[in-house]
Amino acid sequence: MLGALLILTAVMGGAFGAHALRGMVAERSLEVFQTGVQYQMIHGLGLILIAILGALNVSRRLLALAAGFLMAGVLMFSGSLYLLVLTDWRWVGPVTPVGGVCFMVGWVLIVIAGLRQGNGQESI
Repeated sequence: MLGALLILTAVMGGAFGAHALRGMVAERSLEVFQTGVQYQMIHGLGLILIAILGALNVSRRLLALAAGFLMAGVLMFSGSLYLLVLTDWRWVGPVTPVGGVCFMVGWVLIVIAGLRQGNGQESI
């Protein structure tokens, strides 16, 4: 459900950026905004993948942790990009790479969960 909500709001954000922001902000700012939308969309799909893997009895503990990291990544990465464009608050810029690290940790946890399942190790 959370993945679908992220995707829905990414589509809405993409439309907002393409229509409402065009002409209001610089072209580079539109690119930054669209990057936030793109990463939000991808990680919404990641949350849906996590739900599917959980239904297949892949380690729910690792998947829950991964989901938390993906959500934190969306909030920090995409959220900071949205704030940079909409508010021009430059102090949120350093938050963006922290969100990127959260994305990477989340995906590594998904890989580990899948490898453990694939090796026949007990789910934890």
